[in-house]
Amino acid sequence: MHPLLRPHDRHDLTGRPAPARLAYPADDVLVVSGLPGSGKSTLMRRCARAAVIDSQHTRAAFARALPGVPYALYRPLVRLAHYLRLRAAVRAGGPLVVHDCGTLPWVRRALARAAARQGRRLHLLLLDASPAQAADGQRRRGRRVSRYAFARHRRAWAALRALATAEGPLPPDVASAVLLPRAAAARLRAIEFTAPADRSSAPHPAPAAPPAVRREPLQAATTG
Repeated sequence: MHPLLRPHDRHDLTGRPAPARLAYPADDVLVVSGLPGSGKSTLMRRCARAAVIDSQHTRAAFARALPGVPYALYRPLVRLAHYLRLRAAVRAGGPLVVHDCGTLPWVRRALARAAARQGRRLHLLLLDASPAQAADGQRRRGRRVSRYAFARHRRAWAALRALATAEGPLPPDVASAVLLPRAAAARLRAIEFTAPADRSSAPHPAPAAPPAVRREPLQAATTG
């Protein structure tokens, strides 16, 4: 038996049992956000059971093609290539997991609109790491962001984190928001998407005015 969470509405997992699996409706889009160094790419690589669009993959490809060239010189090309890959992946359909730093809300809104036109919904998975933990993660990976950029990321992260902790309805373009602490993320084993035949049984979004942050118990589901 493994704890299973099918996210809909808000789920703040701080101080709660960590799920082993997160299950989303088939063909929906999951955006993974968090501070630089919080472990987003590692989590996606280990757990995602769907196509992944990660800006770090694009950056790594450019770094291999342009050895010795400072990243600042080709950063605009990396961003353009990443957004082109993202657009192509959305148009292709099917479940999708996207790495998003969270500092450009218009990117998330555009992604939600594109998905909605295809009858798909957008979900947020927010990897909750403290600034100290994120800075340590940057040191471990050997790639740090500047003090100015990190401060900008922290401001954007505060707004994103509030989506999973504040009362009231989620924005209309967000179907669910899960706040996942680092300790819980370490115990997560799979991020999966239900088969098309199961979509009708997936929970629907909560009414427009939920009373508070959802803290419902995790469901139990057998593997197989």
